Amino acid sequence: MRSHLLNGLTAEHYRRSVTEGVERVAAKLATTDRPFTGVTVDALAPRIDAIDLDRPLGDTGAVLDELEDVYLRDAVYFHHPRYLAHLNCPVVIPAVLGEAVLSAVNSSLDTWDQSAGGTLIERRLIDWTTARIGLGPAADGVFTSGGTQSNLQALLLAREEAKTDTLAKLRVFASEVSHFSVKKSAKLLGLGQDAVVSVPVDHDKRMQTVALARELERCRKDGLVPMAVVATAGTTDFGSIDPLPEIAELCAQFGAWLHVDAAYGCGLLASLKYRDRIDGIERADSVTVDYHKSFFQPVSSSAVLVRDASTLRHATYHAEYLNPRRMVQERIPNQVDKSLQTTRRFDALKLWMTLRVMGADGIGQLFDEVCELAAEGWKLLAADPRFDVVVEPTLSTLVFRFIPAAVTDPAEVDRANLYARKALFASGDAVVAGTKVGGRHYLKFTLLNPETTTEDIVAVLDLIAGHAEQYLGESLDRAS
Repeated sequence: MRSHLLNGLTAEHYRRSVTEGVERVAAKLATTDRPFTGVTVDALAPRIDAIDLDRPLGDTGAVLDELEDVYLRDAVYFHHPRYLAHLNCPVVIPAVLGEAVLSAVNSSLDTWDQSAGGTLIERRLIDWTTARIGLGPAADGVFTSGGTQSNLQALLLAREEAKTDTLAKLRVFASEVSHFSVKKSAKLLGLGQDAVVSVPVDHDKRMQTVALARELERCRKDGLVPMAVVATAGTTDFGSIDPLPEIAELCAQFGAWLHVDAAYGCGLLASLKYRDRIDGIERADSVTVDYHKSFFQPVSSSAVLVRDASTLRHATYHAEYLNPRRMVQERIPNQVDKSLQTTRRFDALKLWMTLRVMGADGIGQLFDEVCELAAEGWKLLAADPRFDVVVEPTLSTLVFRFIPAAVTDPAEVDRANLYARKALFASGDAVVAGTKVGGRHYLKFTLLNPETTTEDIVAVLDLIAGHAEQYLGESLDRAS
């Protein structure tokens, strides 16, 4: 069994095995003609359940054959131009190369003596990102597993900086379309059920600053503590960006921590054309970025950034076996001092490889392309009488609803849209997402693939309309 351990004696075995796997995936990518096969849970589960994990196949080729049957053939392929659903991006090749390197070397980014140069590369990328944001010379941060963890850590720091022993008095303000992780974080941090105050949004799904000011004033009058305001730079459902400069002014006025959740909109940090859409982000106390959304990185690659590095002490715990206090005086850089995680992958390497091969402008150009594609998609939807589109996109999301000419019952229209989404997924021809707006069911395109074209958008809209019309026709037949 030692022949399977990766070391100097098995380097050639490693090369052959990985090459064989890469060739399988490359062949799959080259021949995949739709984003999904339409396989069902009931069809796939028995194949996986039938595998006896206590009886290994012993051969890489045989295992890859089996993997083709239970995973590769039926995977959802985000690289396909008609995958239009969630915030999943196609990934760039330099980042995939970085993934291969970091997995093989297997550095752990908690302490210097487990990572060495990996620690310095991560720190350099944190400095690069905080400079792009404009957080100032005292800024710092750490890579995380994703936006949910980044938001949790940011709100932990905000809670501690609020300096009150009465957690029930703390309030967090976020728009009604902010990410669910804000409420989840409040619960995990021991705050009351009423801790998160939902602030209304305007027609463009941006936080209403007049309403925020009113809620902050009410908080102060009630003797409560405005712990934090979470402004979103790219909401999950709409890609909307809250008015950051105005929110920053209110945070300064009321003494609230400003956290900007830019998990989606962080691609604008590299944008060649639209960087001004997140002006005001430089005034944040903390920022969430998800490189695995709009920087085209493989999952996971995220970070939480802070204006004042000293606030990261609230996540610090010294263990004698790992990062004893004396290491601080010895100036030994241990990233675990800043992180909620202990063992942590060297995910920063993927971004490092991307920047060194493509450069920030290369990333920004790709993100600009999907933003422009969304603008074209909005024009198509706005001109198409079959659809109602909610807001003009700021980033690359389109939320819309099929509206049949002959049906006026909103509930029946809801069912037609739900059916269309399910039927499209079952066909495998395209994958789209869904959400609710005003209690009604809508469909959603999240455009993160520069290879997607307006022709793809038109084709998918026609497929949606066809499925919805088929459902309504069958519904009328059943009613008659």
